[in-house]
Amino acid sequence: MLIHETLVRERCFHGVPGNSKKRVLERVSEMIAEQTPDLDAEDIFSGLIGRERLGSTGIGEGIAIPHCRLENCRDSVGALVRLQEAVDFDAIDGQAVDMLFVLLVPEEATEAHLQILAALAEMFSQADVRERLRLTESADQLYQAAIDYDMEQI
Repeated sequence: MLIHETLVRERCFHGVPGNSKKRVLERVSEMIAEQTPDLDAEDIFSGLIGRERLGSTGIGEGIAIPHCRLENCRDSVGALVRLQEAVDFDAIDGQAVDMLFVLLVPEEATEAHLQILAALAEMFSQADVRERLRLTESADQLYQAAIDYDMEQI
């Protein structure tokens, strides 16, 4: 499964404020719920925080991929987030996080979930892709940079 199958322009957020991991996840949960009427912000936040308690989703190089399974989620839902300022995310390399890809999947979506996570990890492992995403100045540019990368993989 490719990233563009989970990500739409309306779920790309640029310049999101937040001074802590918890506050960022809370705010992003609200923003996703606004764009995805079938999902509840509290359910999203609870799922993401529950997953973080198992171990940080900060994968290094300023990137985090918070993710969880949700009961009311029918299809995989992605949100790409560029933070206003980097926050401590307990990342594996100790670096603060300024870019997130939030992934929500149906409870039963095990294989698809893993495929998307692998695709995201591959995308964010590339320094030039991280740089392209960080140079964006709007949500539209952020979305386009992610989709351009995704289309290059086809």
